[in-house]
Amino acid sequence: MAHYRTPDPKREQFRRYLEKAGVVDSLTSVLVSLYEQPEKPNNALEFVKQHLNSGGQTPADAEALQQEVIDLRQRCARLAEENKDLKSRLQRYESEDGAAAD
Repeated sequence: MAHYRTPDPKREQFRRYLEKAGVVDSLTSVLVSLYEQPEKPNNALEFVKQHLNSGGQTPADAEALQQEVIDLRQRCARLAEENKDLKSRLQRYESEDGAAAD
């Protein structure tokens, strides 16, 4: 004999609110992702927190952003080196001009 509760109107309203806000879909997505992990993480709660904080990014999005960070850091290092070289050359020219003016 199964015992069924009649749906509480407040509870039903809250469920609709969560569905409308996308909370149910986000939680479902994260839990499916956890379920599909070949090796389950030691801390499931931390996994859920990290994936909820990802803002809906896919692993491909995250990988693309990581690659962009790597590329930008390399570009920054190249530009810093170029800046250092140009400052050195400018200082040399300025010292030559100062010596020639004497």
